Amino acid sequence: MINRLFILLALLAASAPVSAASDRIGTAERLEIGRALSRIVAREVSGGYVRVQGVQASRGRVRIHTSIGLSYYPFREENTAAMRDSVRALLPAAYRKARIELYTDGHEVSELIPLAYRDPVQLRKQIARRRIIPFTNRSARPLVEPLSVAARPERGLAGRHIAIWQSHGRYFDQHADCWKWQRSQLWQTCEDLYTQSYVLPYLVPMLERAGACVLLPRERDVQIHELLADNDLAESYVETGTWEPGGGGFAPLREVYRSGENPFRDGTTRRTRTVRGEATASAVWRADIPERGEYAVYVSYESSPQHADDANYTVHHLGGDSKFAVNQTMGGGTWIYLGKFLFDPGEQAVVTLSNASRQAGRLLSADAVKIGGGYGNIARTVCDSLRVAGREYLEETSGYPRFCEGARYWLQWAGFDEKVYTPKSGTDDYKDDYMSRAHWVNALMGGSERMPDSCGLRIPVDLALAFHSDAGVRDGDETIGTLGIFYTKENKGRFEGGADRYRSRDLTDLVMTQVVSDIRRTWEPDWNRRGLWNRAYYEARIPGAPTMLLELLSHQNFADMRYGSDPRFKFLVSRAVYKGILRYVASQYGTPYIVQPLPVEGLYTEFLEGDEVRLSWRGVADSLEATAAPDGYVVYTRIDGGGFDNGRYTENEWFTVHQEPGRIYSYRVAAVNAGGESFPSETVAACRMPEERGRVLIVNGFTRVSAPVSLRSDSLAGFYMERDGGVPDRQDISFIGQQRVFDLAQARCEVDSLALGSCGSDYAPEVLGGNTFDYGYLHGRSVAAAGYSFCTASVACDRRLWNPEEFAAVDLLLGKQCATTMGRGFRDADFEAFPVDLQDVISDYLKRGGNMFVSGSYPLSDLLRAGASAADSLFAREALHCTGAGQWAVCREPAVRRGRVLVVASAADFSRGAYRFNGDWRRDCYRVETADCLEAAGNGAFPVMRYAGGGVAAVAYDGSTTGDRGVPGRSFVAGFPFETLRSEVERDRLMRDVLRFLTGNAD
Repeated sequence: MINRLFILLALLAASAPVSAASDRIGTAERLEIGRALSRIVAREVSGGYVRVQGVQASRGRVRIHTSIGLSYYPFREENTAAMRDSVRALLPAAYRKARIELYTDGHEVSELIPLAYRDPVQLRKQIARRRIIPFTNRSARPLVEPLSVAARPERGLAGRHIAIWQSHGRYFDQHADCWKWQRSQLWQTCEDLYTQSYVLPYLVPMLERAGACVLLPRERDVQIHELLADNDLAESYVETGTWEPGGGGFAPLREVYRSGENPFRDGTTRRTRTVRGEATASAVWRADIPERGEYAVYVSYESSPQHADDANYTVHHLGGDSKFAVNQTMGGGTWIYLGKFLFDPGEQAVVTLSNASRQAGRLLSADAVKIGGGYGNIARTVCDSLRVAGREYLEETSGYPRFCEGARYWLQWAGFDEKVYTPKSGTDDYKDDYMSRAHWVNALMGGSERMPDSCGLRIPVDLALAFHSDAGVRDGDETIGTLGIFYTKENKGRFEGGADRYRSRDLTDLVMTQVVSDIRRTWEPDWNRRGLWNRAYYEARIPGAPTMLLELLSHQNFADMRYGSDPRFKFLVSRAVYKGILRYVASQYGTPYIVQPLPVEGLYTEFLEGDEVRLSWRGVADSLEATAAPDGYVVYTRIDGGGFDNGRYTENEWFTVHQEPGRIYSYRVAAVNAGGESFPSETVAACRMPEERGRVLIVNGFTRVSAPVSLRSDSLAGFYMERDGGVPDRQDISFIGQQRVFDLAQARCEVDSLALGSCGSDYAPEVLGGNTFDYGYLHGRSVAAAGYSFCTASVACDRRLWNPEEFAAVDLLLGKQCATTMGRGFRDADFEAFPVDLQDVISDYLKRGGNMFVSGSYPLSDLLRAGASAADSLFAREALHCTGAGQWAVCREPAVRRGRVLVVASAADFSRGAYRFNGDWRRDCYRVETADCLEAAGNGAFPVMRYAGGGVAAVAYDGSTTGDRGVPGRSFVAGFPFETLRSEVERDRLMRDVLRFLTGNAD
């Protein structure tokens, strides 16, 4: 009894307020604590001012309530402890042993630590006691599961469903009575298209390669053609076995749809029952593909809990057949994406649905198939309340490809209810667009475990992410940086099932932290991190799943966009977002995670005995992520002009294949681990001709992807497309037109058309070609047409391949390879045309009597650029037998930009005539803005081609004419990229002539 009384008195004493004036926490101490916390926040976050708003103090505990600025900080176990110690040091001596509690945004800071960073033992205990409820879904089978893959992720995102949208899109402005972009046209893009250049080519494939099902409220296919096959169109649909009428479904009854018209209420579906074992019924959808290309394939069907959860769909494409299991208990009555596939033109079977299943007696639904993206078909006009009497109003579609349009229009085409796609009842398309994206998430989730009382598609969405860019301007090289937004106060701060809406903060913190950390560790150490805003943005407030808005950078600020226009930056950021999502999901489900590997490098093919060919490569370690090590590889094969197959798995860094003589086999390799599959490698190829005239090694030295050349001076800033427009990664879907305003004085101009960075929009709906990493195949087709066998190799391949005894010549393709920096140039330049190691390999090869063909925009000027070494200049003269006037020497000559090249050499090896390389923006080929002017250097060198406007376009060298003074062998150097010649006939003719000269083989 006495002991209990003693303990009680001690506790009362500890909790009693301190009365001595010297021990009170007064105004001065509060100001000093606020300044200290502001300094701590400012080390990581820009704009995080902290003010102490209140203090509750006793000898045992001090509670300090601060302003919202403290909540912008990314709290972790270790930094919160250090923060408390910093505060304790500023308190009067009476509180030095007190427990310090810091409150911001209504929470103690320890509660704002993401679950992923909390003590795992304590976290498990809290979850077991339901003090913390993670946001999870129980779903036996995912919406879509690829069945033809060679490797499956076990510690990635398999079975998870993620909703993502790429900000805005083209919309109908009711007040202006016209379609327009939602955001400013600056720095050669606008946000409506810009964020797609992260989400579509990078982020979505990364998530899918980790096993996730990714859902988007906008069209994801940039293919301008769209084909529809439907059970209501007899010519496009064929059944076998027993089928019966189902419920309502899709039917394409109209060319154009008006508000309220739903194509998924215009048609019917068909229905059968599943069987185990061999199929007894099937449905086949056929289409007449208009031209060769990649097309997204979507399916639709009817859903109910009685439907099959493993509907067996097969897509027939140029690479073979790819199978999918689609869970028809969810997702009915809309377009469900299966993948993107290569098709040849012509009428053909595209999709087959079989009733074979793991469970007999389930319902199986067949409705429609959509192939390609197409053009927008939603017509809009001014609403009644805004019309002026006596004026005629017409209905108009956007006239743009559907991928350019906002979510409001895709959601109508995809069968969603008017309450989803037009919350403003057709009176305000601008608000409809951002509001519809939020309602779309709930429409997906309706009827699932996390929204059981709502009607919807029953898809168990785990999270939603809105990918945006922001506005704002800074002086000099300062970036605006990255902002994260979430909201926690909706529905009394809880999701259905009890999870705290602060799980949205977890998601936002993890993604933001990963993005900023990776940027700082690679390209820009001073990249700004902005706040973690808990604000009632509509897109953050409405969804019934943890949601974040990512404002990556300012599309208005030149310093941001110098990075943001570069494909390497886009890949890095997208991978960081994927890693943040992965860590968040793993923290909710309490599972370990592994990050998918980076693409492999150093690929090459080599001939073995008989008809065998070996493919070799190297796995790549990720300096930013220890778990991303590969533990296997998938080899994808293409034969001649077909498509790539579904791949074959190997644990080795080599693979041996049998090749039929006379056919070109191409290969890509992806690294895999338990977290998923990397992006594919560059493409390498090999062909063994039956009666070969010799062998050629094709080396791909064109690895560059980059932003356009950018310059900043005291008065001017911008992208100089006519000097070098950069190199898109495969293709560019965000370029809208060239920059027009370069005057720095206009940086804060509020008139978009006059502001710094203002640009045209004449290319807005276009998809522009880039580096396909498949030019070895294109070169190889011309080599094979000349009668030569060939192997191809990455420029980083084993140097022993450069063997003049095996290969009569080496074809080094350089494309637009040249030394390139990113942003303000914090890192050294990448993509030199002739790095020192390559110079050594080439010099050794040529000294041993090798023959070489080099083509590219900058084979000479990159060696002679400012800052190049004397050794570079010597290599140009002694190995390439060229000299010249330097980089950009001919960029302003119209004749060069037109790409016309004339053969002028008198040597019999070269046929008369002209060639034309590409100087235009095109979908199927990258643009050449600059071509090198060459000069023959030394004995044995002579000009072969000239540009139509003057200047040498190609130089040949014959070592046999120089005696002992020169390098043996022969070479041919072209100042333009061979692969950009506009026709196959021209490429075959030039390759034939070059190989005839190099090898001495007459026709």
